[in-house]
Amino acid sequence: MSQMPDPAGRPVCPECAEPLESGDLFCGACGHDLADLWSASPPAGDRPTLVMNHTPAAAVQWPSAPGTERGTDRSDAPGRACHAEELPVLESDGSCLPPHTGDFELPAPAPAAARIRGGEAAAVADTDPTPPGGTPTDAPGTGGTSGTDSTAGPGGTGGESGTGDAPGGGSAVDPRTTAPVPGPVPVGPPAPGGGAGAKLCVACRTGRVDADGYCENCGHAQPRERDHMERELGSVAAVSDRGLRHHRNEDAFAVSSAALPDGSPAVVAVVCDGVSSATRPDDASAAAAASADESLLAGLERGTHPQQAMHDAIVAAAEAVTTLAAYPPSALDEPHRHQNAPACTIVGAVVANGLLTVGWIGDSRVYWVPDDRGLPPARLTEDDSWAAQMVAAGLMNEAEAYADARAHAITGWLGADAYEVEPHTASFKPDHSGVVVVCTDGLWNYAEGADEMARALPDDAAARPLHAARVLVGHALDGGGHDNVTVAVLPFAVPPQAAESACATA
Repeated sequence: MSQMPDPAGRPVCPECAEPLESGDLFCGACGHDLADLWSASPPAGDRPTLVMNHTPAAAVQWPSAPGTERGTDRSDAPGRACHAEELPVLESDGSCLPPHTGDFELPAPAPAAARIRGGEAAAVADTDPTPPGGTPTDAPGTGGTSGTDSTAGPGGTGGESGTGDAPGGGSAVDPRTTAPVPGPVPVGPPAPGGGAGAKLCVACRTGRVDADGYCENCGHAQPRERDHMERELGSVAAVSDRGLRHHRNEDAFAVSSAALPDGSPAVVAVVCDGVSSATRPDDASAAAAASADESLLAGLERGTHPQQAMHDAIVAAAEAVTTLAAYPPSALDEPHRHQNAPACTIVGAVVANGLLTVGWIGDSRVYWVPDDRGLPPARLTEDDSWAAQMVAAGLMNEAEAYADARAHAITGWLGADAYEVEPHTASFKPDHSGVVVVCTDGLWNYAEGADEMARALPDDAAARPLHAARVLVGHALDGGGHDNVTVAVLPFAVPPQAAESACATA
C-alpha cells in the first residue's frame, strides 16, 4: 500500500484507539465498523507530485536495427559484464550513475513470433495448498488456497466481483473449485452435496459456498478471487495476497513471455501497488499492470530495445490510469470516501538476451539475489518517496528517514493528479546467474535490505520460482501482513561459457 503525503496524524479507532490506515473499513484490532468515522472526517485530498530533479543529459541512443531507431549502449567498456556490486543505474533521460549498462544487440526483425501471456500457456507445478515456509493458505485473512492459477481482471472492477480476465490475458480461476478445468489443478475434496464446480469453505473446509459468497455450514464469508492470486508461466511466477489487515487487495501484477525477432525468449514481470488514499486503487493497479504488459510485449516483439520498451510501457500505464479518472464513481464505491483520481505505483523487469532491464515510478522495488549466496545481493531501484528524498538530500540517514511517519509518502505515482510522469529505467548485465525479485512495499517492509531479502528467498528460487514467491509472501504474512503483498520472481540464467568468459576478462 503506497501512501500519498499526509500532513495530519493518523486517525485512531474510536473503540480501542488502535491507529488506522486510510481506507480501512473495520478496525484491525477490535473489528469496529469505521463507516461513521470516515463519513464524519473524510480523508484529506491528494497533494501534487514533488518533481524529482535530474541532471539534464543527452537522449539515450539505442542499438540500431532495421525499422527501429536505436543506438548503442553507454558502457565505457563494451562487452564487459558487470559484477553485482557494480550494477549501475541508467535513467531514461540519459543520466548514468555509475557506468557499465551492458550491451544489447538485436538482429533484424523477423516475422512476428507468437507471444505467451498470463494463463495462455501457464502450468502450475505445485498444488500443495500450504506454501512451504509460509502461512497456511486457509488461515483467516490469507485469501484462500494456493497452488493454482487465480487472478483478477486487468482494468476490471477492482476485484470486488471476483470475476474478470487475469492480468496478462489468462482467465481467472478460483482455486477452490472442484470441477476439472483445463490447465490449473483444483484443490480440496468435493463439497458435501455439491456437484461439479461447488466451492468449499476456506474456514470449515466442509461446507458449500452459496451464490452470495457465504458458507452454508458455518456462515463464514469467503475471500474474493482477487484476495489471493497466483500465476506461474515458464520461468517466471508471481503471487499476490490481501494481507491480514486490509479488506481488499489493491495490488495487481502481470507476468508474460514473448519472442524477440531472432526467436530468443523475453520474460516480463510487472507489479503495481494501488494508492489507498486514492479512489478505486484496485482498478488503477489492474489497469496499469495490463497496459504495461501489453506495451512491453508489443515493443519487444518489434525489436525495440528493452529499456526503451520499458519506458514506453510505463507511459502507457500512466495513460491507462489517467483514463480511469474520466469515469465517475459507481454506486459500489464507498460513499463515505473522498473521491479523487485513481492512482498506483508501478515496477517492472524484463529478462532478455542476457540483459536485465528494470523500470519504475513509486516505491515498489526490484532486488537482485545471486544464485551463489556468497556474492552480494543488490537493490536495483530507488524509491520515489519522502524518505528517499531526505536521504538523497543528506538531511537524514536511511535508518532515520524510514523510521519517520512520513517515510512512505510517495513523490511519484501514476494517475490524473500526477503532474509529470518521469519513468526511471535501468539496464544491467550480470556475469553470473541469479534471481530477480519484483515486489511491493507489502513485502520489502519485512525485508528492506538486499541482505534481508536474500535471506528470505529460498536457495532453490531459480528452480522453483512459484514456491519462492509463496515463501516470500508467507514471510510478509508471518511478519504481520499489515499491507497487501505482491511479489514476482524471475530467474536470470547466464550460460556457463559466458560466465567463464566474464571471469577471464574481469
